[in-house]
Amino acid sequence: MASTPASRNREYATAHESFLRHRGFRWAKVALGLCGFSLAVYFLTDPRPRPSGSTWVGYTLGTIGALLIVWLALLGVRKRAITPGRWSLKAWTSAHVYLGLSLIVVATLHTGFQLGWNVHTLAYALMMLVIVSGMFGIWAYASLPRALSDNREQMTQGQMIEALHALDRQLNDAAQPLDRARSDLVIAALAQDYFAGGIGRRLSGHYPACATQAAVNALSLAGEGDAALDRVEKLLVRRKAMLDRLRRQMRIKAMLEVWLYVHVPATMALLAALTAHILSVFYYW
Repeated sequence: MASTPASRNREYATAHESFLRHRGFRWAKVALGLCGFSLAVYFLTDPRPRPSGSTWVGYTLGTIGALLIVWLALLGVRKRAITPGRWSLKAWTSAHVYLGLSLIVVATLHTGFQLGWNVHTLAYALMMLVIVSGMFGIWAYASLPRALSDNREQMTQGQMIEALHALDRQLNDAAQPLDRARSDLVIAALAQDYFAGGIGRRLSGHYPACATQAAVNALSLAGEGDAALDRVEKLLVRRKAMLDRLRRQMRIKAMLEVWLYVHVPATMALLAALTAHILSVFYYW
């Protein structure tokens, strides 16, 4: 049966909607329902002697929270199989985000606001760290890809590096007529590793010891009138502009990836702490 224009439009809209808007915010509604249920159970009952994780309300919410944590942790496995349909990667990611956020309510009510220096609070703290890092990841994936695309201007990172190498070859030739002091400035700029600085430097996007900028500043004070010097200065300005673009590219990519260096290890630690939390509860039961 041939598809109609309306059905094709719906399929197109579904294919291009973000994971946050998936199926008309279906999983946001499920998460809100879960939060509403948890709040109702907590405030409309009167557990004795006081609200805590060891009351029937605490056990109920704790079981829901523990099952959610384990299920949400399976997203890393699910990413290996990209399939369409109800349980597509987009649907799973949408559920991961909204149900993960609902854990703030479910787990907090599970504790009954009774926290201390123990493995139970450790599990809660690790869960909050995982959620906060995940929230940064949501922001990163929702906003940074456009910035990455705008910065590239139809160029890949490899093409940027190749363009930089081409400028370096031109600079090397253009600097031959310069005196020793000025040619040393150009040599220092060409020799500097623009990938150096580590993850901290990439994330900050600040390079105070940039040899290319130092060369531009020094040669701009030399005045005009020397054709060779003017050519070198223009090439250095172009090199600095290309370096800035490449560094912005590396900074955006680092921001897209850095949260995972917190999120994934914290998730593993959370699963270990959660296991200890559950075993200790059964041990003292």
